[in-house]
Amino acid sequence: MQAIPPPTDIDWASWLRRYDTQQTAYLPDREERFAAMLNVLGALLPEEFVALDLACGPGSISQRLLERFPRARVVAVDVDPVLLAMGEGALGDFDGRLRWVTADLTDPGWVDALGETNFHAVLSTTSLQWLQVEPLVRLYNTLGKIVREDGGVFMNGDTLAFAPHQETLRLLSEATTEMQRAEAFDAGGVEDWDEWWSALAEEPSAGPLLAERTRRFAAFDRDTPAPIFDVHEAALRNAGFREVGVIWQRLDNRVLLAVR
Repeated sequence: MQAIPPPTDIDWASWLRRYDTQQTAYLPDREERFAAMLNVLGALLPEEFVALDLACGPGSISQRLLERFPRARVVAVDVDPVLLAMGEGALGDFDGRLRWVTADLTDPGWVDALGETNFHAVLSTTSLQWLQVEPLVRLYNTLGKIVREDGGVFMNGDTLAFAPHQETLRLLSEATTEMQRAEAFDAGGVEDWDEWWSALAEEPSAGPLLAERTRRFAAFDRDTPAPIFDVHEAALRNAGFREVGVIWQRLDNRVLLAVR
């Protein structure tokens, strides 16, 4: 899958700031969740390490990681040409410490695009909830091979749903999410996801990127419910991670840590 260079006449840094604002409106604890993940890296990894930002979007956690750990290096991979262009256009390559890769994680051969297969850490945020069970299990099996065996880690910060028998917790999570979004978008007037994309479409040179995004996501299934938390946990254990557990949580907004 071919990478598309970011158009240079778009103020990507400004678009990234707007993106961060609407993402924080959806997830008020977003920065706290990022910090919890980075604290794990600081506690468990050496000063010099290589991380994979999985389904990286515009590189939100890559940026924070590289700012905090000056001797780290990150490979950031995603299939979304718009978010990749925004990330590369706004953040660049962090003096050679950040490399952007275009690949589809549902393609069994996605690892070949990375150019390396040995990572101290793999991190993902607000992304893997879109994968169904089969591709998710396949992805975790792959991570079991590319995360270093000597204490390498995987972390997934995402909405990881409660099991059906935990109905009260599920309903509480849904009510809390609804209240937060009403506060941000209805009362606060924050630009939401759809409004952000509509505004970006007004940029004349964004047209080819948006068209390619539509093409790549044409067959994407957003209607089937995401795998529940228990599926993530079991799949990681089956993939060879020796310790799996939650290290941060706000109802169904969790950070799941897996250690090789």
